[in-house]
Amino acid sequence: MIRTLIASAFQTGYLSVESEGLLHQVLTTKCYQTEDIKALNYLYEAIRAGQIKRESCSQHLMELPVCHKSH
Repeated sequence: MIRTLIASAFQTGYLSVESEGLLHQVLTTKCYQTEDIKALNYLYEAIRAGQIKRESCSQHLMELPVCHKSH
């Protein structure tokens, strides 16, 4: 699910509030894999570089979890 939401952000150039909320929910349940974290890193870099815009007015991105193994 994480990679699908991220792919949508890259297709549209925007990370919607809804998608960002879903990403946060999935991360809090710890239902992700190492590849998901890599994709999130790629998304964060694109946001920082201005390639993807966030709909959220918050200036803070959620923290990425440290992944030591696949979940």
